[in-house]
Amino acid sequence: MAAISGSGSYWESVQATGLAVPSDRPLDELTAELTRMLGDPDPELREHIAVPTLLTWLRRGVYDDLLAGLGDGMAAGLRVGLAEPGGPSDGPSDGPSDHTVFRRSWSAVVLAACVDRDIERPLVSGNKILEWGDRLATWLLREQDLRDFVPGRGSARAIGHGADALGVLARSPHVSRPELTVLLDVVADRVLTRSDVAFGLDESDRLAAATVAVLRRNVLPLAVLEPWVARVAGAATRPESASDRAAWALATNAQSFLRSLQLQLALGPVQPEVRSDLLLVLIEALRRTNGDL
Repeated sequence: MAAISGSGSYWESVQATGLAVPSDRPLDELTAELTRMLGDPDPELREHIAVPTLLTWLRRGVYDDLLAGLGDGMAAGLRVGLAEPGGPSDGPSDGPSDHTVFRRSWSAVVLAACVDRDIERPLVSGNKILEWGDRLATWLLREQDLRDFVPGRGSARAIGHGADALGVLARSPHVSRPELTVLLDVVADRVLTRSDVAFGLDESDRLAAATVAVLRRNVLPLAVLEPWVARVAGAATRPESASDRAAWALATNAQSFLRSLQLQLALGPVQPEVRSDLLLVLIEALRRTNGDL
């Protein structure tokens, strides 16, 4: 790990104590600094200090009495720079939008951990969980920066982190059938959003995993799932024009997602009750969209 100066040195000393909460500064001040670091372009500060510290303190119950406020702060981070176009795909730059994706993406990771903590030990109201879910869904559908790894600046992975957060939301007892239906629609909408960039290596897998988390609640019938699969499959056929980059990215994303969902349903250790029937629907959709192979 590269040497870290300034505030990084302070946090390295905190790490050396096993991430014990420092007694020399107020918790709100420490949290504000860690929150800012979630958007730092330096991956050492962001991914090796801020994220593990916040997640560890959440697991240890440090924020149990402050969970609503911490989650609200992370939800606010989802909006930072959201109206700006995605940054360049060929490396670091000094453009104003180049690193805002880090704040959004890693805020989603910490917000998901807030939801997970509430699942483990109910601490906030159901309305608050649903509010966070709405913020997550809105951000994920509006996110334009689809970069996976940014050279010199580390992981962005907005789609993967957003998918993971949806999967955690799907497990919350505050999320019932109407909200689970919305989560499925959010997954489909994200898969079907046109872009010149196809998903990264595991992003289709993580969107499929979020879908399986929804299905494991065993409240959505095949009558809802079958047209949902058909909607995604409608975009999964290879486009006629070889020059339409966005059409190819869309078809790639839809096809990859359907294949990953089929594989996870076929091999996953914990399966939803609708598994057998849904597998048949998926296999037929894949057959139709791959007829020339």
